[in-house]
Amino acid sequence: MFRKHTRRAAKAAFAISFGVALLIGLTACGGGGGGNDTTTTSAAGPKPTITVGTKNFAEEFILGQLYGQALAAKGFKVVYKNDIGSSEVIDTAFKSGKINVYPEYTGVIALDLAKVAAPKAAAATYQAAKTFEQQKRGATLLKATPFFDSDTFTLLTSTAKKDGLKTMSDLSKLKSFSYAALPECDQRITCILGMKTIYHLKNIKFVPLGNVSVYTLLDQGKATGGDGFSTDPPQLDPKYTTLVDDKHIFGFQNVAPVVKQSLLDGANGTLLENTLNAVSAKLTLPAMQAMNKAYYVNKATPKQIAAGFLKANGLAG
Repeated sequence: MFRKHTRRAAKAAFAISFGVALLIGLTACGGGGGGNDTTTTSAAGPKPTITVGTKNFAEEFILGQLYGQALAAKGFKVVYKNDIGSSEVIDTAFKSGKINVYPEYTGVIALDLAKVAAPKAAAATYQAAKTFEQQKRGATLLKATPFFDSDTFTLLTSTAKKDGLKTMSDLSKLKSFSYAALPECDQRITCILGMKTIYHLKNIKFVPLGNVSVYTLLDQGKATGGDGFSTDPPQLDPKYTTLVDDKHIFGFQNVAPVVKQSLLDGANGTLLENTLNAVSAKLTLPAMQAMNKAYYVNKATPKQIAAGFLKANGLAG
C-alpha cells in the first residue's frame, strides 16, 4: 500500500494525465526562464541563477521543469537548457559550466560515466554515483527519487511465451535476435555492450532507433526486443513483457539532481537543496508513469505537467 504522500503524488499525476489539472499549467511559471526574470535577494543574500539542463527525451524535460519551477517558486532565477543530448553529452556540458543542475539516473552515472563494476544494490549505486560527482565533477548528488527508470529488455508477450523467455540469460537459447535502442546503446555497458560482455550474447543484431518508438517496432515485428524504460506507459500493457535482468546490467536507476557544489556552498544553498529534495521525495513510480502518459497520450507539455503536479503537492504556485 502506498504511503499517504505517495498516494497524493500519484493522484495528482493521474489527474494531470486526464486533463483535470492542465489549466494550472497555463498560468504557472512561464518561458525558458521558468518564472522570475530577475535574481531575488533574500535575508540570506542574493539567489544565484540556476541553469537546469535536460537530456534528450520527454521524462527528462518533465523532470527539468519539476525541479526548475519549484526553484523559481522559491525566488531563484531559473534558465532552462533542454534537449542537450545523451548522458555523455550532458555530462560534458555540466563539466564545462554551461549548466549547473541536471537530473540524472544513478546507475547511468555509476556505470556509464564512472565506469565502476555494477553495484548489487540501489544504495551502493547511489554511493558510487555520489562519490564520482564529488571527486570528479565538483558536484553533489542530492537525494534520489523513490521511482526508478531503468532500461529493460522489452518484447511482445507472445514472443516471450513462444520462445520460453523469462530472463535475459534465456536469450542464449535463440539462434539470433534483434534489439532496438538509441544509437549510444551499442557502446554502453548498460545496454548492448553489457549483453555482449556480461551475458556473453553474441547472437544480437542491433537496430538503432530513429523516429519510430521501440513499441511500434515490436508491434510491426521489426525487432525481437527493445530498450523500453520502466516508466514508459506501454509497460503497463499486458501485450508486452520485460525479461528479468538476472545479471543486473541495467543497474539501479533512481533519479537524483546533480548540483554544482559552489551553489550549495552559497548563502542560499540550504534552501536550494531542500527545495530539490522535496520535489524528489514526491516522485514515485506511479506518479512518473502518469506524468509520462500525460505527455505521450494527452499531449500536455512538460511545463503544464510540472506546474499541475507541483501545485497539487504544495510545492509551487
